[in-house]
This record gives sequence, structure tokens and C-alpha cells, in this order.
Amino acid sequence: MQTPDHSPMSPPARPVLRLKPREGRRVRAGAPWVFSNEILLSQENKALKPGSLVEVLGDDGRPFGTFYFNPKTLIALRRLDPDPHATIDAAWFMTRLSKALAIREALYDRPFYRLVHAEGDGLPGLIVDRFDDVLIVQITTAGMNTLLLPLTDALRQLLAPAQIMLRGDAQARLLEGLKPEIRALHGPDLPERLVVEENGVRYRADLGHGQKTGWYFDQRDNRSFMAGLARKRSVLDCYTYAGGFALAAAKAGAREVVAVDSSAPALALAEEAAVANGIADRCSFLKADVFEELDRLAAQRECFQVVIADPPPFVRARKDLETGAKAYRKLARMAAGVTAPGGFLLLASCSHNISAERFALECAIGIERAGREAALLRQAGAGADHPAHPMLPETAYLKTLVYALS
Repeated sequence: MQTPDHSPMSPPARPVLRLKPREGRRVRAGAPWVFSNEILLSQENKALKPGSLVEVLGDDGRPFGTFYFNPKTLIALRRLDPDPHATIDAAWFMTRLSKALAIREALYDRPFYRLVHAEGDGLPGLIVDRFDDVLIVQITTAGMNTLLLPLTDALRQLLAPAQIMLRGDAQARLLEGLKPEIRALHGPDLPERLVVEENGVRYRADLGHGQKTGWYFDQRDNRSFMAGLARKRSVLDCYTYAGGFALAAAKAGAREVVAVDSSAPALALAEEAAVANGIADRCSFLKADVFEELDRLAAQRECFQVVIADPPPFVRARKDLETGAKAYRKLARMAAGVTAPGGFLLLASCSHNISAERFALECAIGIERAGREAALLRQAGAGADHPAHPMLPETAYLKTLVYALS
């Protein structure tokens, strides 16, 4: 009589995609992306549902791991695990999330930070920002979207949050064939206002409707640096959003802070936080187009001892590079024009489509055209809770330059 086989069932075989001969240079070197023109695509593979898990092999049979696949996007494959047979479930997410959490807990003593930064934490297409017991999840790829349930289970097990909200409204989702959606994944809907603690300042954020996840943790260290320069000085914060740089400067003892933004709801958050922090008497908030306001200030010969210009991305796609580069140059020229002699100027770009070298060049040209001499004091990127993948320079998107102007 034959003995029954009680061995565990093997996971079903995944579709296999192969690299074209002499293609895949970056993935062979360790990068977690494969582009659509680097793979052999059969009609069967082209018919796979966007986000499907697949195994990837080189033309020589070398395995590269478990990826998710979208046949309709330029970045067709994103690696989840070097094991081609990895089980991608809640336990797998727990392992990745636990590593990410351990790093943040070593960096910060309060639970306000970016918990997951996509490829930098081995979780492509996923952003998770933590606001104490509230988690904001941003998913930008079809592959990660198909894994939303095990991801949510793992987040609940690991952190027991009161609320998890999906902010599925990033433009990148459209390229992946995903519809915009904002909804609660766990717990009740968010209130209109939440407190964000950073560098001793208690900000207000609208996590459900504000930009991105509702707050920009990436400038934390740069806000602290500029706050140190702001004591007893006048400060102009352009593109203030919810008052990130402005309130940090005022809290550090700035004599006067003017914060400019085109969004009335964002300015309302900043003003509310200024009152709560007891610094409203030194802060003024102006709804205006930044370029128009810089023009007006220059015409009236007004200047500030510290000027900060941290705009939205001017280069949203590669095709926008030259137009966006000119905008950064113009902003540098105009911001330098209202910086007092002996003052400090911060210029930033969150556009990953412009290189650090090109951004620095445009800023230097702009400052020169303002007729100012400058010394570059600081070159910085995002905070340590925004790790970059060593093989993907694209993930080091933020560029921040601080100058002393004579």
C-alpha cells in the first residue's frame, strides 16, 4: 500500500521572464529594476495582469529573484526578493517592515518619520509615513497594489496603529493603470487636523487631503539647520506649505518670519500651528504666487537675512528638464535678489529628473545673474528616514543647497 505524501505543497510556479542577450546591465550589477526594452516578451507574458509576480532569468539562465511585472510601463519589473521562489505574504512584509522600523527607532525618539521609502527599504512602489499611531500608505505601482491586504495585515501586527489610510492619489498611479483612491484601510477616517512633532515644533497637517501624504519629513534636517541660522534674523520662507521652515525658524528665535504660499488651506494650517506654538506674533502668512511676490519685494527694495525657496518639482518628467532648469535658475536669481548682504539662502529641488550637478549649476548661474557673490555652505539631501537604494541614484531625489551671500 502506498504511503500518503504529507510534505508541504510547493507554491505554484510563477511565469518566467528572460532578459534579452546583452541586456540588463543594471540589474546584473544589483539594481532592482528592469526596463521593458530589456526583456523578451511573449504574447503570453504580455497578457499577464499588471502587478503579477514573476521569476526573472538572464539569457544565460541566471536567476535574479521574484519581481512584480507590469507589461504596460517603462519600468516593467521591480524586484521584491532575490529568492525567485519567495512567498510574498504578511510574514514577508513583517520581515521587511521590522527592518525598516529598527532603523527609524535608532534614528528618532518620537514616532514621526517615514517608515518605508520604497526601494530604499526593499519595498518598491510603497511609501509609509508614520504620525504616532496613524499610518499613511502611498502606493504608486500595480504590483504593490495587488499586495495591499498582506501589507495592511503586517502593519497592524507590527505597530497596532489606530488608523491606516491609503493615499492613492499620486500621479504615478495613472502610468500604472491604477485609479485614484483615498480611503481608510484600518480604523475610522482621519480628522481634518493632526499634530506632527518635529525639531521641537508641533505642526498641523491634513493627512487626508494635503500634498503627498500630508507632510514632508524629508526636509527635517534642513529645517533644523536653517532654524539655527535664523536666530534674531528676518526670514522669508517661499513655498512654505504648512509652515515647515517658517515655524522652525520662529521657534528658534527669528526676529520676523514671512511665509508665502499659493494654497490658502496650507497657510491656514501654518497659522494655526504658529498660534499653538506661541510664535504667531513673529509670523505673517501671505497667499501669493512666489515669483510675483519676489518681484514685488525686489521692486520695493525689501530684503531678508535668511531666504528659503523649497518649491514643488519644476521637472516632473524628463521632457520638462530644460524648462524646469530655467525655472530653478530664475528662482535662484530672484531669491538671491531679496537676500540681504551677509545673509543666507537655501534653494531646494525635489525633482528626481534633474541631477544634483545640473541643479547646482542652475542655482550658481541664477545667483551670479543677481550680481551676488556666494559661498556654498551646505549640500544635503533628504533625512535618514528616506534611504536611497545604492544602485538607484533616482531614489536620492532631494537636493538642498545653502549659500552665504555677500
